[in-house]
Amino acid sequence: MSHPLNFLFLCTGNSARSILGEALATTLSSGRLRGYSAGSHPGGKVNPFAAELCAEMNYPAHNLRSKSWDEFAAAGAPVMDLIVTVCDNAAGEACPVWLGHPSMAHWGLPDPAAVTGSDADKRAAFSAIRDAMAKRIEMLLALPFEIMTIDEQRAAMRRIGETAVLDAATEKLFPAR
Repeated sequence: MSHPLNFLFLCTGNSARSILGEALATTLSSGRLRGYSAGSHPGGKVNPFAAELCAEMNYPAHNLRSKSWDEFAAAGAPVMDLIVTVCDNAAGEACPVWLGHPSMAHWGLPDPAAVTGSDADKRAAFSAIRDAMAKRIEMLLALPFEIMTIDEQRAAMRRIGETAVLDAATEKLFPAR
């Protein structure tokens, strides 16, 4: 493979889950993936608990910023190979038209930023989402994705998104969704 696959994670606010996806795809893939993230209505800042986990992954802090998905639909933007929505709101919104017809799927996860309580509770929620997303990215990396047809990629990404990655104990961290 001459270059990594560009992998865009979409959420509404682009402050937590999509940011973690960007960092995980880049750091876990040994160069096979280049993670990006964006939001339909970006909040303008990265959640500090997400930034803390990205730092633990040695993901460069200068890459962390909340940005609009319009940035990736504009001329001159990197062409995306893979796109996943990680929140149910973004999955239901009308997305921009993406150049190159990337493989798309929904990998919904609860919002760790919605967790209330102590900082320890919030860190536990963010860590749970990081771990769940890492499981899905590892499933993807176990596939020969670069040589699969678009239809095979799309089917695999859908199956990965349907895979349970949170156990019952972890689900209790999150408010009802």
